[in-house]
Amino acid sequence: MAQLGVAPFAVLVVAALLVGVSKTAVSGVGTLSVALFAAVLPARESTGVLLPLLLVGDVLAVRAYRGHADRAVLLRLLPSVAAGVLLGVAFIAWTDDTVMRRTIGGLLLAVALHHVWQQVRSRAAVRDVRQPAPARGSTGHQHRLRTAVFGLLAGFATMVANAGGPAMSLYLLSSGFAVLGFLGTGAWFFLLVNLVKVPFSVGLGLITANGLVLDGLLALAVVAGAFAGRALVHRIDQRVFTWLVLAFTALASLALLR
Repeated sequence: MAQLGVAPFAVLVVAALLVGVSKTAVSGVGTLSVALFAAVLPARESTGVLLPLLLVGDVLAVRAYRGHADRAVLLRLLPSVAAGVLLGVAFIAWTDDTVMRRTIGGLLLAVALHHVWQQVRSRAAVRDVRQPAPARGSTGHQHRLRTAVFGLLAGFATMVANAGGPAMSLYLLSSGFAVLGFLGTGAWFFLLVNLVKVPFSVGLGLITANGLVLDGLLALAVVAGAFAGRALVHRIDQRVFTWLVLAFTALASLALLR
């Protein structure tokens, strides 16, 4: 903290609070945490400091929503996510901070804009027929392709910048999950994936002793944010929830592109 200064440390406390909120309420605010950590710390170092805090939030989220997870979805995502994580490891080993930050920002913004376009197109179709449009099913091939693309993107983004939340959020939203199913499935997904990332992050030098000391100072803020999010989630409307996820994803993406 002495090396950081009071103001930068205060920014990290806010970011840690948002980690807790993102794990138990509005997933999209987690990308703001990524952006804030990257603004205060070097991009590579920020990912190593943030990962243990994310694990604290993951444990709290699983404890809160463990009964709402869809295990079948988790199993379908596993192969493509594993491939994305390995690609992320290779990317970190060969690139610098600026490229890492801007690559992730661009990917997340593209995914968010695509989902907004789908939402707008769907609403336009409903207005055209003047009645609620039936849910459009997807073929088995389309569903598998969508799972593979989102899983690959989530695995890559979470390894490179702890920013897999938006891709996973958009996948769960497009799969029709309500708030509790969304949070429960996401909680288990990121607990498992973040645990897998730990040995890679240690091997790449992202997790350090100094970073763990900083994590110890920030962990309580994650816990406080998680309890605040737990109180908030039951007051969130599904439509508002969806647009909050999209808005925070876009804002964080733009911050990473700076």
